[in-house]
Amino acid sequence: MKVFHHLEEVPADFGPAILSVGNFDGVHRAHQAVLAEVVRRAMERGARSLAVTFEPHPTRILRPDVAPKLITPLPRKLELLAATGLEATLVLPFSRDLSLTPPRQFAEEILGRRLRALEVHEGANFHFGHKAKGDVQRLAEYGLETGFEVKIYPEMKIRGDAVSSSRVRELLEQGRVARARQLLGRVFSLVSTPGRGRGYGHKYTVPTINLSPYDELVPGDGVYVTRTRINGECFDSVTNAGYRPTFEQESFAVETHLLNFHPIELTAQTEVELFFMHRLRGEVKFPSVEALREQIAHDVRKARHYFRLAPKGALSP
Repeated sequence: MKVFHHLEEVPADFGPAILSVGNFDGVHRAHQAVLAEVVRRAMERGARSLAVTFEPHPTRILRPDVAPKLITPLPRKLELLAATGLEATLVLPFSRDLSLTPPRQFAEEILGRRLRALEVHEGANFHFGHKAKGDVQRLAEYGLETGFEVKIYPEMKIRGDAVSSSRVRELLEQGRVARARQLLGRVFSLVSTPGRGRGYGHKYTVPTINLSPYDELVPGDGVYVTRTRINGECFDSVTNAGYRPTFEQESFAVETHLLNFHPIELTAQTEVELFFMHRLRGEVKFPSVEALREQIAHDVRKARHYFRLAPKGALSP
């Protein structure tokens, strides 16, 4: 998949295009359904398939005090968009100047003239342009005038849950990672590097990894059954995400214990991907370190039981 980081990078002869515009945070099942149709229609019409997204997330510019933590930071989002079969993604740098673009101008100049849209595919709640005054009805009107069609998708629901980035984010914050998986269509994961503080040096030979501080979305405080991918190898694991109240820590940490551990080479730059499979319990302050050790042993037993009983497909990240 080609990635354009500015409108000026898109070749003048790129189109005509079948496209969708959105933040695509999480690239969840509703996004996947829309983009699959974008790809299908582009093949059918001999056009290019394109996603248009924004960096940073618009709320980080317009309302930074309430900006959400991301389900998928940009590198991960681009990987997931590429997996849909899209030919290209345009990452528009979001700024206050871009936010002032009137809806008509965005539709006519960017989608119509610059990207040569033939079709624009959007969810029913899509809004765009200055103060989000543009909606799918206005987009359809501008499309008639400019020369592109608009396909509108109704809200997708799975067992009563709306499939949306905000709902996925809410479920993850509650620690409901198994439910979030159903909306995402995959296991939620985060990518980081080993954190400092355990003196591992160049080679890491103990089965516990502290992750470096991670600024985006982490599931709610608690203990989880996880899988940990290091250097292309996956380990069964148990992970604590939280403040380690037994030790009266003030900083948030993600600490992972590898169950099927063997010594591996691990440096401060090694990429570690952590997959959250199932929540075991909330975070608890124990009366003693010994009581904590006993609980950890119990958590490990439950995790091993989970891995023994889970269907093979359920363990795939």
